Amino acid sequence: MQHDDLLARAQAWLAEDPDPETRDELAKLLDAGQDATEELAARFSGTLQFGTAGLRGELGAGPMRMNRSVVIRAAAGLAAYLKKQGNQNGLVVIGYDARHKSQDFARDTAAVMTGAGLRAAVLPRPLPTPVLAFAIRHLGAVAGVEVTASHNPPRDNGYKVYLGDGSQIVPPADTDIAAEIAAITTLTTVPRPTTGWDTLDDDVLNAYLTRTDAVLSPDTPRTARTVYTAMHGVGKDVLLAAFARAGFPEPTLVTEQADPDPDFPTVAFPNPEEPGAMDLAFAKATETDPDLVIANDPDADRCAVAVKDDGTWRMLRGDEVGALLAAHLVSRGAHGTFAESIVSSSLLARIAAKAGLPHEETLTGFKWIARVENLRYGYEEALGYCVDPDGVRDKDGITAALLITELASVLKEEGRTLLDLLDDLAVEHGLHATDQLSVRVEDLSIIANAMTRLRETPPTTLADLPVTNAEDLTQGTATLPPTDGLRYTLDGARVIVRPSGTEPKLKCYLEVVIPVPDHTTLPTARAKATDLLTALKRDLAAAADL
Repeated sequence: MQHDDLLARAQAWLAEDPDPETRDELAKLLDAGQDATEELAARFSGTLQFGTAGLRGELGAGPMRMNRSVVIRAAAGLAAYLKKQGNQNGLVVIGYDARHKSQDFARDTAAVMTGAGLRAAVLPRPLPTPVLAFAIRHLGAVAGVEVTASHNPPRDNGYKVYLGDGSQIVPPADTDIAAEIAAITTLTTVPRPTTGWDTLDDDVLNAYLTRTDAVLSPDTPRTARTVYTAMHGVGKDVLLAAFARAGFPEPTLVTEQADPDPDFPTVAFPNPEEPGAMDLAFAKATETDPDLVIANDPDADRCAVAVKDDGTWRMLRGDEVGALLAAHLVSRGAHGTFAESIVSSSLLARIAAKAGLPHEETLTGFKWIARVENLRYGYEEALGYCVDPDGVRDKDGITAALLITELASVLKEEGRTLLDLLDDLAVEHGLHATDQLSVRVEDLSIIANAMTRLRETPPTTLADLPVTNAEDLTQGTATLPPTDGLRYTLDGARVIVRPSGTEPKLKCYLEVVIPVPDHTTLPTARAKATDLLTALKRDLAAAADL
């Protein structure tokens, strides 16, 4: 785009920007003249795309950033979509986390909905995303909006949209809403009254907390001791209240990360899966010797679990926690469908089959898992667990924390641990070992080039195992709609490659399955699995030229 065109776009944007901070930021860029051409191009050479994850991006001025102007357009597009669906006077519930600008974006959304003739209600303060997902169903809303960038870096924010069933949007709703957003050419046509919406009190939160009680069995022990980190997010108060109601020992807090802080000062990325993010929690656990460590991500829809293994603390993989929760629910006589995304471990299918329960695989994301018919339990390897689908049709890091702590308590009373149960599952179903090759990029073309290379010259062997089936998931399958991904089936292994939907990452999900005749052969099986996973990573990186 020519410099003059960029200037014209930027000046038009500046003229109707309602936020003094981004107006000032943009004015300074315009004053810098030619020196700012590259920065202006980064902000004005397109628009932030609204998709099935809603919106997510870096805060700042311009249509390629997250800001009040972009949010007002998104809210107006959503309002227009809802009215075309026949929801003329429907209720839209709005929640938000504690990131920079989250409260402003929530208030703007409420104003736009009110101006469009819909009813709007905003949660009383920054609260976990699952509380918003619960509120939609609890209040009979036609839609919900959560302002959050989950575990993205501090400079980001996001805008997640749910429909009236309490689950996130899927196609074609995303493209229909995006078309309505694109039709809004100027903010001057978007009415934004200063009053008229409700700010909810704690009744919705209390109803959510009452619901968390039902996740547990009434007669189970409540003895497991925990260390808890909120990762500078909004989980602490709700999790502590849920644990107190359940009768668990009060979690020991990682105080440096206990309270909301949008700058996330103690972590490079506020995601329990990132290297170093759990260091403070492990230090607290070394000091206090609990039974397990629990972590939420900043909007508390994910739950991480760590245990002591040979004297040191290690985080369980999402697939390990997913299997443990499934086994616990089976032992309690759960009925209904167990579901997971295609990138999660195939162990869940074996647990469900042994219990005589239906099992389904979906595309990645809880927007798909939540839509499985007769869902009883759903999980995704990225630390997301849905253990109460009738209450929260999404992943919920609070109820998952309760359920895993209940399981740890049951095992503790038997003189056993979560690791002992994982050993039992490996002997019963085979050792299902998973790992990930995840490449974060600055230049998105690296991801596109890797996918193109793998499509044009798919590997025929990985880790000396023949590839027995190579699927390009853009074509869809008998059970899955099309998605940008590749799946390789090998003898005793599986590999899935896909671009992340929310971050600039290429993600490769690896699984190997090793038969385990008895407990004595577990160490050998684990060593073999580790070697295979290492070789799979190496060979896949070479095949994708990463």
